[in-house]
Amino acid sequence: MRRTGSPRENSASRVGPDEPESVEVLAASVTPPRRADPTRVRERLDELTKPPGSLGRLEELALRIAMIHGDPPPVLGPGTVFVLAGDHGVAREGVSAYPPEVTGQMCRVLEAGEAAVQAVAGAVSARVVAADLGVAAPLPEGGVVRHRKVRSGSRNLRTEAALTREEVRKAVAAGAELAEAEGARSGMLALGEIGIGNTTAAAAITSALTGAPPEEVVGPGSGLGPEAVSRKRAVVTEAVERVAPSADPLEVLGQVGGLEIAGLVGVALGGAKAGKAVVTDGVIATAAALTAVRVCPPVREYLFASHRSPEPAHGHLLEALNLSPLFELGMRLGEGTGSALAFPFLEASSAILREMATFEEGGVAKGPMARKPGASP
Repeated sequence: MRRTGSPRENSASRVGPDEPESVEVLAASVTPPRRADPTRVRERLDELTKPPGSLGRLEELALRIAMIHGDPPPVLGPGTVFVLAGDHGVAREGVSAYPPEVTGQMCRVLEAGEAAVQAVAGAVSARVVAADLGVAAPLPEGGVVRHRKVRSGSRNLRTEAALTREEVRKAVAAGAELAEAEGARSGMLALGEIGIGNTTAAAAITSALTGAPPEEVVGPGSGLGPEAVSRKRAVVTEAVERVAPSADPLEVLGQVGGLEIAGLVGVALGGAKAGKAVVTDGVIATAAALTAVRVCPPVREYLFASHRSPEPAHGHLLEALNLSPLFELGMRLGEGTGSALAFPFLEASSAILREMATFEEGGVAKGPMARKPGASP
């Protein structure tokens, strides 16, 4: 059984001399969000025409959005969901309820505009940007799914490194480029993915980065029965034992990750560099988010957790990120379906600071029990 213990201390400062400069420069370019005075924002929230703290977590979100986008924040939408796709060599180990060719088939559903994430995104007026980072099957040129393929699927992480360092670098760079090019019109970016076998990769990343043992992070994924879950757990155990305790986050990605996950690391880094709110989805997207934070700690202040997945690794990831999900609906599809649903929460929180009147502005008398402006809820 693999060791357990406290999370590894990984950061941009641990990047070695052989680290690709583009990732190092990208990480170094991310600064903490400081576009508003938090004390003044809290004071204004308490001066608005409502009992202090009565909008609950929306007030917390409003403060965080103001730190990222300024006070008052602008209209943030339409949000953009990045759906990155990649195949996994580990799928041949029987760790998914679906065959590997489903990744390419789901990309064709995206091409037709009929995927779940497109339905959900349409309902909240969000854009979907899809890209092939490593799908094994050929996809049509010039369609909905952009071509950013690094290689045709990762290697089998059970027996060897899933990706080379150069492949990780290329996938991270591709994700960052997408965030810069396609996210320019949005104040909110969301992480999504498609890839048969990627809950296995996410579980291995979770174990490697947090120290949680495989038996605590491996779940049924797409619907495995007990025997298959046991097999999946054995695969993750074998893979994670190969990861050195001193491995940096990009080495973890190379050993047990996947191309779409590495691409999402790039989206998170690129979104934070551009000063955008970045919303995590389920276990795979959140594994990418934690990796991005271990590469570059300031990314954490740009992250918002949309929901909590039933997958056991997700709780470990959210705890490591110190993020509380906005809702819990039992969702475990991925694709960015959960993260898209979070956009209205962020938009509403920004509208509170932008559109509500204060007691003085509205000519409304304060109640006798009103909290002193700026006091904690």
